[in-house]
Amino acid sequence: MTFSLATWNINSVRLREDLVLKLMSGQGPDVLCLQECKSPVDKMPLQAFADAGYGHVVARGQKGYNGVAILSKLPIREVGAHDFAALGHARHIAGQLENGVTIHNFYVPAGGDKPDRAINDKFGQKLDYLTEMRDWFRDNRPEKSILVGDLNIAPREDDVWDHKKLLKIVSHTPVEVAHLSDVQAEGNWVDVTRQDIPQGLLYSWWSYRAADWDAADKGRRLDHIWASDDIARSAHSSRILREVRGWDKPSDHAPVFASFDL
Repeated sequence: MTFSLATWNINSVRLREDLVLKLMSGQGPDVLCLQECKSPVDKMPLQAFADAGYGHVVARGQKGYNGVAILSKLPIREVGAHDFAALGHARHIAGQLENGVTIHNFYVPAGGDKPDRAINDKFGQKLDYLTEMRDWFRDNRPEKSILVGDLNIAPREDDVWDHKKLLKIVSHTPVEVAHLSDVQAEGNWVDVTRQDIPQGLLYSWWSYRAADWDAADKGRRLDHIWASDDIARSAHSSRILREVRGWDKPSDHAPVFASFDL
């Protein structure tokens, strides 16, 4: 079977319910993974999504922040939800499709403003979270799996608008990139987006602070789709739907897409 998948930090699923429905009707991915839902599961507009064809859901939520959800046209069952770094945050959910593919949906901590754990606890939490992800995937080597989400790190030089200027900015510091690389290596994960689009500047996030985000184009690729190496070659049709960042009252992230023949 071929199925399409999208990942999107929605920055409040209740506030942006109409945008989710617009993406569902206009693009129709078979599986839509959301992060930063900012809502308990029972307060998410799940009936509206079911009416749009997404009747299968696995999710973890919290009031006002964090929260991850997998909305699917295809039957899916929950197979895990881990509290990496014991933060007590709803940042991970895993579901398995009937074809045996496991989908991990992550919202990695942003890490605050200062890239120094000695003065910024949030940065230390981010590094600890990534370390525990690395160790978990080392001990539970993924097979027939997809990892998606807002990983809050732009790893490559061409994943940011200015590599040199961002080297000391949280999300692109060498220590963060090294931690993410370790997660990828221990799980034998393949960056599907860059497998399909190996060269060129590529962004999925643009700050709200820019007066004209589109003209300034100071973006970062914080949102990712990875596949375990046993199925990575089945992935294709990767793209980032930049136009979504320009919708009315948007999230600061754009959705990332890929398709899989499995």
